[in-house]
Amino acid sequence: MDDEIQLISDGDGLAVIGDPSAVERFLVSEGLPSKDLGLPKLGSVLRAGSGAAQAGSRIAADSGRWVKLTKESAQLVDKYGLRESSKTGLSTGVLKGNKGQIKGFVEFAKGARLTNPALLAGAAGLMAQLAMRQTMDEITDYLAKIDEKVDDVLRARKDAALAAMIGADLVIEEAMTIRDQVGRVSEVTWSKVQATPTTIASTQGYALRQLDGLAKKMEQQTKIGDLARTSQEAEVTVQEWLAVLARCLQLQDAIAVLELDRVLDTSPEELDQHRLGIRAARRKRLEIISRSTERLIARMDAAAGTANVKVLLHPTTSQAVVHSSNHVAIAVIDFHGRLGIERSRQSLEARRWVDAAVEVRDKVLETGAEGVDAARNLGNETLDRARSVTGKLSSGIAERALRLRGGDAERDEKAE
Repeated sequence: MDDEIQLISDGDGLAVIGDPSAVERFLVSEGLPSKDLGLPKLGSVLRAGSGAAQAGSRIAADSGRWVKLTKESAQLVDKYGLRESSKTGLSTGVLKGNKGQIKGFVEFAKGARLTNPALLAGAAGLMAQLAMRQTMDEITDYLAKIDEKVDDVLRARKDAALAAMIGADLVIEEAMTIRDQVGRVSEVTWSKVQATPTTIASTQGYALRQLDGLAKKMEQQTKIGDLARTSQEAEVTVQEWLAVLARCLQLQDAIAVLELDRVLDTSPEELDQHRLGIRAARRKRLEIISRSTERLIARMDAAAGTANVKVLLHPTTSQAVVHSSNHVAIAVIDFHGRLGIERSRQSLEARRWVDAAVEVRDKVLETGAEGVDAARNLGNETLDRARSVTGKLSSGIAERALRLRGGDAERDEKAE
């Protein structure tokens, strides 16, 4: 049994649970980086009967590691044939070793460590928390990368919705600090953050309205000069609102981490459903953000298309519009990547003035050639007609001459 490990996947991560040495051998053999799952926490909070308590004490002695699912690590789910539960959405399996080595097959044995539903739900809750903490760290890296301090953006704009977010941010950060120090979320700590989700949602909605308003403004512009000014405005402000949205999502994930701790502590029987509810709510938030940012990119692309058409008459302005469009698109795509929203877009290139001029020249030459051909055809037709008229005229003169000659001859005969 020492070489037996249990694998659990929730679609975002993979938990490896079992004897510490067996878990370590498995992770090394697969070349997977991992984080501590925090299993001892389950043994202290699950007290639903002696069976769960006994299982909890056993699981507390095990090692639990969490691996973020990437393209490579996700292949393990198929490799080891994990079975998915329609009820929990979890894929699980027990992997047994052979002579100290983990073999590549799955056996669903009765000795599985997490047969207790409450413990399995608890492990899934821990996995969800680690996945969200991972995303929070990635958003922190994203904000550092774009060199945007959201607090500065919020204070500079002096909007009521954004100002309220600063206070909520401080409260949530304090609760996370206490949670990390204590290991749980007490009633006192939870009471401090209960109202913050409404504030964060309000700020998120405000930021989305700003992006939607910018997209609408782009749609209403018809003059290339107006498009250029609005595009350059978007180049500056879109990055700021994306930073605000990123911070909103980061704080919402932090609240979800606190929620799962609170449910695990007070109502563990509801943990699984609460985890699934958080997952669905987060997916919906991402869909809303994706639609708004996609709509903005579509309007920027349309503006770039308009600019390219008018590049010959407005070379500098048109290139500025396309440059701003690409800048915004790159910012949005990077933002999507950090949030796990996939989108492919090939950057537009501003058509050089000379390229447009060459294209126009080619059209002129093509039209000119067609004109020459038409003139040649018309000339030939005119020449043919002239020849025809000349022929007819010549024939008429000849006939008249003949008639005149005939008349003269007739008079000569009568005179004789």
